Amino acid sequence: MIRTFMGAVMAGLAFMAGLWLMIAPFALGAQPENASWTGATTSQFFTGLGVAVVALAGVAAFVAAIRDELVARGLVEVRKPEPIPVPVAAPVETSSSELATLLAPLVEALREDLSHRPGRQNGSGPLVKSEENL
Repeated sequence: MIRTFMGAVMAGLAFMAGLWLMIAPFALGAQPENASWTGATTSQFFTGLGVAVVALAGVAAFVAAIRDELVARGLVEVRKPEPIPVPVAAPVETSSSELATLLAPLVEALREDLSHRPGRQNGSGPLVKSEENL
């Protein structure tokens, strides 16, 4: 367990070293401002990027190994995701009389609207006016 922990720490230090290699030319003034990257800057930056990526993969591997070790020792429990309950809507019992009561004001409003339109009496005339009927 100690070796695995030390491996994670060393990989973390390598990650920080890779980040330092990436920013060192800019932080130390080796790269002139507003100029194209020099050969040394390019070399240091991409070397640091490679070191940082490999070190980050190492940190992830060591952390996974530590977790597996803790699970094997019984110090950490593995939680299984609980299924999310799906709410089921209760069937709504509506009778036709309740539905008729709810729709009656709408029907009356439509009937009144249709009876007050000129050119549309008792179902005669077009429902929608076209350009020819204007």
